[in-house]
Amino acid sequence: MASTLASQTTLNGELSRQEPENGPQELMAVLAEYLPAAQVDDVRRAYEFGARAHSGQRRMSGEPYIFHPVAVARVLAGLRLDRDTIVAAMLHDVIEDTPTAKEQIAEEFGEGVAVLVDGVSKLTQINAKSKAEAQAESFRKMMLAMVEDIRVILIKLADRLHNMRTLGVMRAEKRRRIARETLDIYAPIAHRLGMNGMLVELEDLSFAAMYPLRYRVLADSLRRARGNRNEIVGTIQTALSGALEREGLEAEVVGREKHLFSLYQKMRNKEVSFSEIFDVYAFRIVVDRVDSCYRTLGVVHNVYKPVPGRFKDYIAIPKTNGYQSLHTVLFGPHGVPIEVQIRTREMDYIAETGVAAHWKYKSGEEASSAPHARAREWLQNILEMQRRAGNSLEFLENVKVDLFPDEIYVFTPRGQILRLPRGATPVDFAYAVHTDVGNTCVAAKIDRRLVPLSTQLANGQTVEVITAASARPNPAWLNFIVSARGRANIRHYLKNLQAEEASALGRRLLDRSLGALSLNLDEVDTERMQAVLTELECTDEQDLLQKVGLGELMGPLVARRLAPAIDDGDEAGEREQAQSRRAPLAIRGTEGMVVTFARCCRPIPGDRILGYLSSGRGIVVHSELCRNLSGYRKQPEKWIDVQWEAQVDREFPVEIRMEVINERGALATLAAEISRMDANIEHVSADDRYGSTSSLSFVISVRDRRHLARIMRRLHAMRPVIRINRSRA
Repeated sequence: MASTLASQTTLNGELSRQEPENGPQELMAVLAEYLPAAQVDDVRRAYEFGARAHSGQRRMSGEPYIFHPVAVARVLAGLRLDRDTIVAAMLHDVIEDTPTAKEQIAEEFGEGVAVLVDGVSKLTQINAKSKAEAQAESFRKMMLAMVEDIRVILIKLADRLHNMRTLGVMRAEKRRRIARETLDIYAPIAHRLGMNGMLVELEDLSFAAMYPLRYRVLADSLRRARGNRNEIVGTIQTALSGALEREGLEAEVVGREKHLFSLYQKMRNKEVSFSEIFDVYAFRIVVDRVDSCYRTLGVVHNVYKPVPGRFKDYIAIPKTNGYQSLHTVLFGPHGVPIEVQIRTREMDYIAETGVAAHWKYKSGEEASSAPHARAREWLQNILEMQRRAGNSLEFLENVKVDLFPDEIYVFTPRGQILRLPRGATPVDFAYAVHTDVGNTCVAAKIDRRLVPLSTQLANGQTVEVITAASARPNPAWLNFIVSARGRANIRHYLKNLQAEEASALGRRLLDRSLGALSLNLDEVDTERMQAVLTELECTDEQDLLQKVGLGELMGPLVARRLAPAIDDGDEAGEREQAQSRRAPLAIRGTEGMVVTFARCCRPIPGDRILGYLSSGRGIVVHSELCRNLSGYRKQPEKWIDVQWEAQVDREFPVEIRMEVINERGALATLAAEISRMDANIEHVSADDRYGSTSSLSFVISVRDRRHLARIMRRLHAMRPVIRINRSRA
């Protein structure tokens, strides 16, 4: 593949290449090899239909636009895809770029083709706030169409591949942007679908477009080094082929080279030179049957000794994309490492074409459809993510996370194998088992030992999740969870929780403001409520309450709109009476997501506090002594009087600073005393001063001001402590 790429791609603005004039004839000849004549005629009709639709249109290279659909169809014909896919590829831009309607395509070529073309087409009429949001919405549409029919993404990948081949006519900035998008989204999708051949070319073309100088230097180095390797590659190949022949095994042994982007990534990730990477020799051995793979493994281990711990059996446990092969690393002649892949011919074809192999083998062995089955499983996860995502940008982010290629294999207590992304934790495992298990997990065991939920899992471990019916997802899990499915489920739950809390808080705020006008929410006239909802662009009363609770609408202003009109003469007096009747809002400290406590001043029960309505976050509670309040004074309409409830059953973080004598064991003594005073230490830091004293900062959890005062008095009485004070912003 690398040599093919090198012949197609140059770097001095010559990435584009003209399609041959007999492009359609070449395509029809390829199709005639595996499609009936009637279906080939349908493709020819689609070519003529597309040529008429795109008549007069040209690409940036100056060539007729129809060259592009022909090239896309040629890529898919090389994968032996069916009639509908090839016809849809020929017409994939007519809805988006011409006046042709979906119904017209359905009438001419069938509803199946029309659905595929529509799935590939971008959304043209989107009320998006930004270009990024519009692109994300189009991507979301394409992915949902792919869930219905996976051929949508195959057409899109072929479309992107030809666009990358002809990227040289674009300006440099646009080339880099398209190449980055290809590496972030389309190459990982090709990998996830097991289409290695397309993956390699997409990555190398993107590499050439993003870093042309690095690409040229690496390509030249590869070309120079290739000649020096031929002798040793021939020696190894002869030794392996001879040993297999003596054992009566028919096998094809070929040396293989890593493609340029793979070499570049390894050099960057391992921080090594080209010569160190290129000193690894790689071979692929293709045999006829699965049992021959394991016999071949024994033969090559007899020829060259295996490197311990470097054997992987992807035949018994295939990768997520259906890839199957045996991988082993050997000590070669003169100690050079040899990487060997052993697979059957069908496995080799599937490794290159992935899910596309389904259409060639769909009437054959059951194993050949494994990539298609795994792709369907992945697409169901995509559908669940879409349902849980709040918007298109979040959905795109989740899909990017899910496309991360590295994976591990762990076991359930019953021996079932689960595939998870590398770096996954027991929380990822719980959500992979079932959404309800993830939502209610409280602890986990790895190989029968209790571990924190943030522990990273490793290959081969047995994981058991402990659940509790009353448990709920913790927002802190988002700091370490890596699977897109788990992240989407947690966010979905927290959004619903936030909506419920915001609605409850909004009702409290609005009732409080209406109470100042001698009203309550239940007394508001229905017609007046509907008029206010229309005026404030709220869908219903719940939406209004949520916006008030999240600080997007001010309670007093909404209350004034809901209240009956007041005579002008009495308005000033009524306002004064309303202000005098305003009671502070009681804060319990357990409201959760829509009442938060400022980290700058860390208020605790007993402090005098003020509430600031922050748009999208609800109420942020500050201490009245907070130095940051001066910056907020310019928005008095966003301040709200709040007070602590009489009983607050939780602990609050507070920061204390101490100057202590710098002596052995002082920190341990102070920490032990804080623990003895029934306070938990959340964070501690030290700053040396003058050598004889140190400044210590503790963030501890306390119940209220009295609890804090007792702790500070006790610490101040201890011998090492010179002075102590509470830290405020």
